Amino acid sequence: MDMNWSLNELYTSFKSKKFKDDMVSFENSIEYIKKWTLENCKTSNNPKEKIETYINFENEFNDLVNKLYNYAELSTSVDTKNEVANKISERIAFKMSELAKPSTIFSKWLNSIEDLDSLIEDSPLLKSHNYYLKNLAKNAKFLLSDVEEQLMAKMKNSGSDAWSRLQNVLSSNLIVDININGEAKKLPLSMVRNMAYDNDKSIRKNAYESELRAYDKIAESSASALNSIKGEVITLSYARGYESVLQNTLEDSRMDKETLDVMLSVMMESIPSFQKYFKKKAELLGHSNGLPFYELFAPVGNVNMHFTLDEARVFIVKNFRAFSDKLANYADNAFEHNWIDSTPKEGKVGGAFCENLHSIKESRILSNFTGSFNDVSTLAHELGHGYHGLCLSNESALNSDYPMPIAETASIFCETIISNAAIESATSEESFVILENDISSNAQVIVDILSRYLFESELFKRREHSSLSVNELKDIMIKAQKDAYGSSLDENFLHPYMWICKPHYYDASSNFYNFPYAFGLLFSKGLYAKYLKAGDSFIHDYDALLSATGKNDLVDVAKIMNIDLHSIDFWRSSLKLIELDIEKFINMK
Repeated sequence: MDMNWSLNELYTSFKSKKFKDDMVSFENSIEYIKKWTLENCKTSNNPKEKIETYINFENEFNDLVNKLYNYAELSTSVDTKNEVANKISERIAFKMSELAKPSTIFSKWLNSIEDLDSLIEDSPLLKSHNYYLKNLAKNAKFLLSDVEEQLMAKMKNSGSDAWSRLQNVLSSNLIVDININGEAKKLPLSMVRNMAYDNDKSIRKNAYESELRAYDKIAESSASALNSIKGEVITLSYARGYESVLQNTLEDSRMDKETLDVMLSVMMESIPSFQKYFKKKAELLGHSNGLPFYELFAPVGNVNMHFTLDEARVFIVKNFRAFSDKLANYADNAFEHNWIDSTPKEGKVGGAFCENLHSIKESRILSNFTGSFNDVSTLAHELGHGYHGLCLSNESALNSDYPMPIAETASIFCETIISNAAIESATSEESFVILENDISSNAQVIVDILSRYLFESELFKRREHSSLSVNELKDIMIKAQKDAYGSSLDENFLHPYMWICKPHYYDASSNFYNFPYAFGLLFSKGLYAKYLKAGDSFIHDYDALLSATGKNDLVDVAKIMNIDLHSIDFWRSSLKLIELDIEKFINMK
């Protein structure tokens, strides 16, 4: 069964009266806050009342934008050629750029209030938004003038945002020429990339080679997009006073450099264990020079674990229920009410994502489901994101906006639930397959993510001086893969175009969207270890942690579960769980 998601809960169409009325309200709200900040941020009189007015406006406005923008973006994600939706997205983004000036004015005014702490304590509304307000005031030092911020926001629409849209269209509509069983076919990129999980080695290799050839068609355009986006990011980061793009990203991620450095050092320590896994997998698949890149996701074992979407639903809901009824009921509800768009099709973006619709307390999940166990795991991952949104549904819009690293916690936790529960009821051969799938996923989040971090670090370093050619980008990616994977991969079969197929590189607001995945995995592993010890008593604290992720720094979020993110022992203990699985895998065959 194929499933197409329903967006009617947002709007029935772009022509509907509700959508048109909300667009008018959206534009009127922008004019209101522009006028309000100019009139009210000139003096410091009545500061509490002014801040309360601003907070109430922001919460209502963010919910309105959440509905409008997501309706357009979700429409284009399953049909990138939808001209109406694309134009609406651009229109909303353009209008939103007008908020840069009033937002800057308010932030700087807020930072000038001398008794901000006492004002916050004196107001229940402000007290509930304590973190948001203090963070807003603290980051005012990184803001340009209100005129400059507005100019930059407007230029972004025809700069990085435009390049990002171009890249999305190029990759989503890239058709791959491939010969299957003697028959020439033209298939969407997402469908060909999914062949990496096929049982037939020749199909996997053929898909890999056809994919790389297809990227040649858009390599120059993609390189232009990437260079333009990263150039803009560098310029703005330095202009705002950040020491580097990485510092900018860490501030946005509510994560300190000490946490990142400790985590990265432990990831590097773990590489030898993952190399043993890759070499063992290469051996099982009959390769003597290391594992070719096209075999990274190859199934091992003699079990053909294929799921229909209905079977995946039953499997996920049943195993989620072993953790909590709340999680299981959420997942079942997502299937029941068509919150999921399940299958690959031309014009649909590749990969998978979850969009939490705080405004209506729902979520929408995109996947490219073809029936593998990995697809089931991916669905569980995205449902975890949705569950995170559910735990935040009673928070205000401002208090439900959480940073990138913590975004992967609930999703990877749900993957762990599925894998561990599946292994318990599986045959020995099925356990082997599930365990390998889990290690493969973990290897992507530790080793491949490390290669992406190395790639992006070098990209930013070089882009400060000049644009990079296609060949330079390919060389940097190959070097990053060799540095991360070492000799465990066959150097004759790497992936020089990985910078094209990962959309995060093309989002100017999501730089270094690689280490957050590693944080999410390792933090989730630590949480899962606590769950195994605490049992049902853990569940309430876990939900409380998720509900607090929008109004705390990562260090303080972790403290809710008595975790010290600066402790190298914490990160080592999380990775130790994966290393034990690798040893178990190696000794099973």
